[in-house]
Amino acid sequence: MPISYPDVGTKNSIATALALCGALLLTGAPMQAAAQGGWGTYQKPFAATSPWNSRPVQPVLGDFVIPKSTYAPGVAGGEWSTGVFLAKAGDQPVTVSGLPKTQGLWDPDASAFHDVTIPRWPADVVAASASDGHADIVDPATGIVHSFWQLKKVDGKWVAAQYAWTKLNGRGWGDPAHYFQGARAAGVATAGGLIRKHEVKDGDVMYRHALAVSLTFDGLASQPTYVFPATSADTDAATRNTGKIPEGALLMLPPSYDTSKISNPDLRKVAETLKTYGAYVVDRNFGTPFFIYVENGAGFDLHKGGWDNNVANDLERMRVALRPVVSAQGWLDGNGQPVVLQKQMNLLSMRGPWQLQSGASLGTFDTWQQAVVFPANAQAVTQVNYSSRGLHPVNWALPQAGKNYRVTAHTTGGGKLRLQVRDPSGTPLHFDSGELTNGEGKTFAWPDPRAIVTVYATSGVGTVSTVSGELLQLD
Repeated sequence: MPISYPDVGTKNSIATALALCGALLLTGAPMQAAAQGGWGTYQKPFAATSPWNSRPVQPVLGDFVIPKSTYAPGVAGGEWSTGVFLAKAGDQPVTVSGLPKTQGLWDPDASAFHDVTIPRWPADVVAASASDGHADIVDPATGIVHSFWQLKKVDGKWVAAQYAWTKLNGRGWGDPAHYFQGARAAGVATAGGLIRKHEVKDGDVMYRHALAVSLTFDGLASQPTYVFPATSADTDAATRNTGKIPEGALLMLPPSYDTSKISNPDLRKVAETLKTYGAYVVDRNFGTPFFIYVENGAGFDLHKGGWDNNVANDLERMRVALRPVVSAQGWLDGNGQPVVLQKQMNLLSMRGPWQLQSGASLGTFDTWQQAVVFPANAQAVTQVNYSSRGLHPVNWALPQAGKNYRVTAHTTGGGKLRLQVRDPSGTPLHFDSGELTNGEGKTFAWPDPRAIVTVYATSGVGTVSTVSGELLQLD
């Protein structure tokens, strides 16, 4: 479903180092992953340091049990899952518009309705057939994963309700500035955590990444609705959820869970993955205690030839044993190296809304560049965003009073950035960066959690220019 935990970190200690080495020797996973290589590709999306490709060391699990619901737990592809389609050099562009009789295609990152033209559209794109209509397109040429919700063809033209994107070699999760990066409610692409076609029969004992899982209403939490690394949740999560697990939580089976008793080898592989990497909660479903997603067309079927009671019983035992991770002694990335999951990320978006202060016409926000783009102008254009919407309120990354922050301009063509921070009442003015050119920055202490943020973008003259910025907490 579309939009809108406990913190786990690394302790610098001898015990942590020993635990990391022990995990490396026990699983052998890093050696295999390193041999395969190819992080940030169609078959192995996202960076080795992405939460998707990392695994906790000595995780501590909570005590909340996922409740039973209307249906049995599941691991499958099908109408509620997704396909991942590879764009190739010869593929032609396709423009995707909004659904008929709607305001248009919603782009949460830009907070605007607009058509989107995908430069290379594979001929084999087929959206999942249920109402979510998920499909992801991976374009290695641009390094982008395009993610759609309610995608379908109407009268020979592609339409969808929502579009978002993420970097193929990135974290695979949103950040405070670019908070929505995919079609899942948690703000992630449907390719994240997906059991892929090429992995199902690869001869390995587990999938070498965390999985993607959805829970139903009585499993998901209403407060908070999401936690790191998620940046969003279902829009009505605070009023309809009744459980205790927020989206973004990592679920795992305990190390003691006996997978040898699982007779189905495909399910045993999933269980081994849940013991080592776990599954991130990325969405909400209707009536299924937990559902783990498999790429459509993978031929993955736990109930071959009809309902299998043994599989159903094993899934039920897994439901009872799955627990949210509340802490971990450390993390190993996809290459088996110690990693600290990044939490201090850019807070500042250039999405607007913008008002023209001087000059001929407004520049426009380009989501793929994460910048305001100005055409060549004979005179400088200055535009301003008074709304504070440049800082999306991601709950685990809210500015903290008294902490030091640094704003840095990233511009081209002579563009300039300016940031002002005011008291919630509008006065006084606590900080004014002045006009910053490319690479220039200023450091200041955040005055108040409710502070008002004003952003100015000024174009260059005589050439195309872009303006973006970075606002980072320093301590």
